Amino acid sequence: MVLNQIITSLLETDMYKFSMGQAIYHQFSTYKTTWTFKCRNKDICFTKEMVEEIKEQIKAYCSLRFTEDELNYLNDITWIKGSYVDFLRLWQPRFEDFEITSNAKCGLSIETKGTWLNTSMYEIPTLAIVNEVYFKMAYDYTELFASFQSRLSAKINKLVTGEYQLGAFSEFGLRRRLSGEAQELAIKTLKENSYANSSFVGTSNVYLAKKYGITPVGTMAHEWIMCVGQGNHKHNPAYSNWYAMDAWIREYGILNGIALTDAITTDCFLRDFQLTYATLFSGVRHDSGDPIEWGEKMIAHYKKLGIDPATKTLLFSDSLDFKKADSLFRHFNGKANVAFGIGTYIANDTNVPALNIVMKTTACNGMDVAKISDSVGKGMCKNQEYIDYLQRCIDWRMKNDK
Repeated sequence: MVLNQIITSLLETDMYKFSMGQAIYHQFSTYKTTWTFKCRNKDICFTKEMVEEIKEQIKAYCSLRFTEDELNYLNDITWIKGSYVDFLRLWQPRFEDFEITSNAKCGLSIETKGTWLNTSMYEIPTLAIVNEVYFKMAYDYTELFASFQSRLSAKINKLVTGEYQLGAFSEFGLRRRLSGEAQELAIKTLKENSYANSSFVGTSNVYLAKKYGITPVGTMAHEWIMCVGQGNHKHNPAYSNWYAMDAWIREYGILNGIALTDAITTDCFLRDFQLTYATLFSGVRHDSGDPIEWGEKMIAHYKKLGIDPATKTLLFSDSLDFKKADSLFRHFNGKANVAFGIGTYIANDTNVPALNIVMKTTACNGMDVAKISDSVGKGMCKNQEYIDYLQRCIDWRMKNDK
């Protein structure tokens, strides 16, 4: 490796990977998935040297094991069960599950294939590695980090003075961070300060949550709804949310309950988010579409079910900065509990544009899977025919299943 090892602990992933991982272990251990990397930036080129460094960094990541101290930390989280901790004691990433080449328009192709238990865990560390390798090898990193520090200081000052009011917010930037050093500086600085009308409550990065004694935050991602709902060949994919929420409640009951609404559109989600699930889940997460429209729709839905929206959480996490979060907080404060997960703006705000990279589930149990979100262009599927089929299923249900 040219660079220092980037991922040095298996805890350095997002909390929802453990939340989903436990449920996968107990209910879907036989499922197999394919994950595909995509760079959405049009003008990015990964050099051969970068690709080779990414390979070496992922090999190093695959040599890691959980320490007993890390496992004890996970075991102390309320909804994590001892059986899953015992599984993690034996678990190790497999470099054999990765296929990394330069055969892509951007110069970097990554695909992972294997059990869902394994491949789900690879997404976040892989993206963190790709980001850090790119920014350290494509730019003068010292200059980039200086611009990051300057911008971080300025934006945090606006929280300290009360110019921005966010209520409760968490840091969600691991997958798109400038570097491990940058993300750690952001979390350390956010924790050290006190704010007039905002409260820094946690981070998705479990390693840094443990290190700084703050809450690890995260429940489910789109992969959960896509694989549980579409990975079983007998399921109608328009009912993906029902299958996913049912399996989640079997695993967690009333614990760990923030439901993601936009895997196959929020309108379709609401058909399944009826009284039982709306009561058991403590809130919902927004990740695409107009946030004001979405929030008002969720509040109206809760009221229609006879549930006081002020007892539920609206968690916003789609491409936020402090200005957008401030606007949303002022709009919804008092109507519901409002919270924010803010990623790139905290962990990779410099004088050059951040990468827009993703790694998504593209197949489960030999079948295509897809996301049809509330925003055009956020989905990723290799088979347009499957996307068309999924859309037809959704359209039929919305028209006929009242």
